[in-house]
Amino acid sequence: MKIAIVILNWNGKHLLEKFLPSIVKYSDFDFAQIYVADNASADDSVVFVKQAYPQIKIIQNSINGGFAKGYNDALQHVDADIYALVNSDIEVTEGWLNRVVSIFDTEPNTAIIQPKILDYKNKNKFEYAGAAGGFIDKFGYPFCRGRIFSELETDQNQFNDEAEIFWASGACFFIRSAVYHELKGFDEDYFAHQEEIDLCWRAKNLSKTIKYVGSSTVYHVGGATLKEANPTKTFLNFRNSLFSLVKNLPENRLIPIILARLVLDGFAGIKFLAELKPLHCLAIVKAHFSFYRYFSKMLKKRKKSAKTADYYTIKSIVWQYFVLGKKEYKELL
Repeated sequence: MKIAIVILNWNGKHLLEKFLPSIVKYSDFDFAQIYVADNASADDSVVFVKQAYPQIKIIQNSINGGFAKGYNDALQHVDADIYALVNSDIEVTEGWLNRVVSIFDTEPNTAIIQPKILDYKNKNKFEYAGAAGGFIDKFGYPFCRGRIFSELETDQNQFNDEAEIFWASGACFFIRSAVYHELKGFDEDYFAHQEEIDLCWRAKNLSKTIKYVGSSTVYHVGGATLKEANPTKTFLNFRNSLFSLVKNLPENRLIPIILARLVLDGFAGIKFLAELKPLHCLAIVKAHFSFYRYFSKMLKKRKKSAKTADYYTIKSIVWQYFVLGKKEYKELL
């Protein structure tokens, strides 16, 4: 089984210098080939990789098409059974591939896997982007085992298990190449953020299994490309979540859930105003107008696969967190 570890890079020489060493050290070149897919960087990232790591293959994309298009373009040039899509700000650990490869080898219906993702800056904490595997509530708001909204749990081995999840984090994302291409890859209209949730949902619509593997650990800096406080991230997260709902909700739930979600987003905007974050409130408004512009296009995309009825386990994570004060995943059960 051939694995391609593909690192998408954009002006990230400083990140490659810091994090490539662990990937090279802990990835067996007998079955895992490392690639750097460069999104038309203006710095000397490519020169650095060529000089420092001649064993790494380089794919040079012609434009910066963001996360979604960047990977879609790059993976056309990669021959492997499994794609390991790894952020440039990820530090891996010894044995990070072992159990993942074993599961792909013995569980043919498992299509996507995520490792345990801890915070590089505080290594006993789970990291925001994926933690111990993701889910969404009835209204499409994402949360994770180990992370609910901005609340991050301490890693106390509570998620050293293997579990079926709804979505895997794009920060470190293993997928069978055949499934990736059957699904036509990431939706490029997302540009960045939450495209992995959509891809996982579409895989679920094909009755594929998505798993979390707690024995594989990586550390993620998070926000190295786009900081959490950046309103652009708010815009992309709110808009792209709506995209995923339109594309993937069961038919009888489409209109009620979308309408409810738009109202809930309005409350989120009010909350941002109360926190003196007007640019984030404006980002939600812009996200909704962009969603309206793309609405008919997303409706056409939803016709391409059957819709999974049981897409959520928690009715409202907003209610659980903000009203009932539940901060840890175990409290939701």
